[in-house]
Amino acid sequence: MPTKPPMKPDYAEVIYNKFQWAFLSDYRAKAKKILCTLLKSNLNAFIFGSVARGDVTKNSDVDIIIPEVCSSFQIESSLEMLDISTSNKYIVQATPNHALKAYIEIDSITTISFPLVRLRKVEREFYKFAGEINLNKIQSSERVHGVDKRLMLIEPTKNGHIELKIVGLEDYVAKVIGISTQTVLNRVNTLKKRETKGRTGVFIKKIVPSNLTFELVLKKLADENPAVRRRMK
Repeated sequence: MPTKPPMKPDYAEVIYNKFQWAFLSDYRAKAKKILCTLLKSNLNAFIFGSVARGDVTKNSDVDIIIPEVCSSFQIESSLEMLDISTSNKYIVQATPNHALKAYIEIDSITTISFPLVRLRKVEREFYKFAGEINLNKIQSSERVHGVDKRLMLIEPTKNGHIELKIVGLEDYVAKVIGISTQTVLNRVNTLKKRETKGRTGVFIKKIVPSNLTFELVLKKLADENPAVRRRMK
């Protein structure tokens, strides 16, 4: 059990109603189906964000990450075996220094993502910062600590969760979640900038046509863009 934080920040206890528990159950059932399918193809996937923490709403998304570089054909073949269709595919690079990531949209709320280049430590820890669980934890109905977009640490309880503001408690949050303090500081800085400046554009967002693979589109991007080539090294 984590120790109590060294100071009293903004703090609240939230009790879930039956609708919140129902949303969580539905979202996790959808995630479980996909993670089971991917695991059969030796793809170790995680769900991150509110569905991992438990603080879901009717507007929550089912965000799935495969954190290792893998074959997009392997992923899509795995989904096809379960008759899971996809709606959109695209490649995103937030800035020239960030990893390029592939996104497969299953439906309006469900997305699978995976890196096209090896993630740096801080990039890998982004998902843990938000709260991350694997198939085993879904099956055991476990909920985990994570930070939401309001910079509130969500600590699951029997009847809901406790939330507290993390600004000024970065070391404590890093210890509770099991990530580096630098990752927490980076995320605080990014989300605070977003509060004041709004969401900014991304360096690259490239649609992947249904008749092409992510790898082929990535190669074309690398041929055309020196920044992409540098990040692929």
